[in-house]
Amino acid sequence: MTTVFDDLFSDEYAVIDVRSPAEYAAGHVPGAINIAIFNDEERARVGTAYVQNGRESAIDIGLKIVGPKLADFVAEARALGKPLIVYCWRGGMRSSSMGWLFTTAGLNVRVIPRGYKGFRAWGLAIISRPWKLHVVGGRTGSGKTHYLHQLMVRGEQILDLEGLANHKGSSFGALGELPQPTTEHFMNLMCRDLHRLSAQQTLWVEDESQNIGTVVIPDVFYNAMQQAPIDVLDVPREQRVINLVEDYGNATPEGLIAAFERIRRKLGGERCKQAIEAVSTGDLATAAEIALEYYDRTYDYCLKQRTANREQRTANSE
Repeated sequence: MTTVFDDLFSDEYAVIDVRSPAEYAAGHVPGAINIAIFNDEERARVGTAYVQNGRESAIDIGLKIVGPKLADFVAEARALGKPLIVYCWRGGMRSSSMGWLFTTAGLNVRVIPRGYKGFRAWGLAIISRPWKLHVVGGRTGSGKTHYLHQLMVRGEQILDLEGLANHKGSSFGALGELPQPTTEHFMNLMCRDLHRLSAQQTLWVEDESQNIGTVVIPDVFYNAMQQAPIDVLDVPREQRVINLVEDYGNATPEGLIAAFERIRRKLGGERCKQAIEAVSTGDLATAAEIALEYYDRTYDYCLKQRTANREQRTANSE
């Protein structure tokens, strides 16, 4: 039986987040439209009034703020042309008030029980399902993401964590990408994509560190990844250099140099200097070769640790 949460990702509904712009920016139901009852400054005023003078005072101030906006709220919601699903933080006064307004205006409306907080709990339960994970591994430049999407073309289930994070998972990973979501919203995006998949079938993911740029894979999912079987792509170094040049060839020299500076200590001062000189002269293949010196060592060490940890878990369970 479907619930209002299942309908959040249906094209048949328009989802409206009535929280403030700052709340929405921190994380929201993917695809939701922000029709904020209060802007950030107004929300702070109402909250201060509640703390200092009580609920009645806060309501009075809120009504004065919202009154002139009501017609615009209805016009914006009506223009969506779909049944509405409305939510606030906990399914309280903001969403119930907007639900009443839209219903009074003749619109078809449902309010999410427990609001965004309820959605987050529902989403974590989806992320925490016993997914039959299978990991695609390989050294930097092996084409893991391409391989993952080839699996999807062949009918396999995949979850593209780097795609959701807008980051390729290294010091260079943000180059050419859109700004990253917050970790909170990254989890919401995971929930959306996982909701469409079956926990009874194999789910392929790319081998990742728990941090992908600035976002963090939830513990429960990352731990499951560490315990999952892994297929390691064995791609010659020469081809990996070619792949890296193709992936990052359109990045600005400034962006590439900044990425090398971030790994200067681990790469070594002299090798970092040589890499920067190669970037400056347009010799991206040499720069890629130098980068692989660091990333190959790192990946080989992590793979060895992963294998050792798996063997230890197996021994402990026997």
